[in-house]
Amino acid sequence: MQRPRLALVPGEPAGVGPELCVRALQRPWAADLELFGDADVLLSAAQRIGLPLERQAPDTLSAPGGRFALHHLPGAAAVEPGHPAAANATSTIAALLAAADACTANRCHGMVTGPVHKAAINDGGIAYTGTTGLLAAHAGREVVMMLANPTMRVALATVHMPLREVADALTPALLERSLRVLHAALRDDFGIGDPRVAVLGLNPHAGEDGHLGREELDTIIPVLERLREEGLRLEGPLPADTAFLPAKLARFDAILAMYHDQGLPVLKHAGFEQAVNISLGLPWPRVAVDHGTAFDLAGTGRADPSSLFAAIDACTRLAATRAARNPTP
Repeated sequence: MQRPRLALVPGEPAGVGPELCVRALQRPWAADLELFGDADVLLSAAQRIGLPLERQAPDTLSAPGGRFALHHLPGAAAVEPGHPAAANATSTIAALLAAADACTANRCHGMVTGPVHKAAINDGGIAYTGTTGLLAAHAGREVVMMLANPTMRVALATVHMPLREVADALTPALLERSLRVLHAALRDDFGIGDPRVAVLGLNPHAGEDGHLGREELDTIIPVLERLREEGLRLEGPLPADTAFLPAKLARFDAILAMYHDQGLPVLKHAGFEQAVNISLGLPWPRVAVDHGTAFDLAGTGRADPSSLFAAIDACTRLAATRAARNPTP
């Protein structure tokens, strides 16, 4: 595969996603981009921020970056930046699923998504906890969320749940599945032949030999020992307060954190603008921006496109690596 084809989905039409996509179309990429969303929203966003974008045919957009295929999925309600409309929930989800279908059919080789507003989707009558879960259910796969920037990769054993529920959710089966998915993705999508993974403990000081909690002794250590016997290179459980020191980070290809706010604040402090959200375990690469809809910035032209640009670059690399490992006959 010489040039990957990537599905690009703006996400919530009233957020910053459409104008960030317009900015992406102003420059050439190492992949061909196909837009899945409402053409009128994209054209209005371009006009609002003063950037060139034309719809040259029903299925084509033209901008300084080139000509881009368009899959027009119109919303039901007019879009006002900063003010999400529940009536547009159906078209927002339809764009994500249409892009997923294109990837499943190998018409696209990866998927890049802008931010989606959970409340607007649920207010529109669609049960939705996040795009990662939506795509996982659509593909029938178990997935792991990983955030990455040029400094580190941090995967999560548990994601969006109250802190008081994390210990009960952290079962041996969940931990083993997370590590297997992470290991396979590092090998197959990132091209790392023998990945090295640091596994954080759940409790302070990784439990202090059971004095600060038994999750390490009862759950984490037995899983690590079993997987090490299979040849996985896993170190831990490590205390989270020292695992991110530069000298330690240099020894690992990724870190598995036990819960959302254990690892992500460090990653975002180390480089929020270049951070991306990667769904590991799907049949195709999916990379998302690592920020929300930013309704306060929508329509102002001041939203930073760095995360979207990084997501496109990352998805291009992942698609190319996967294609090299599994060439199409």
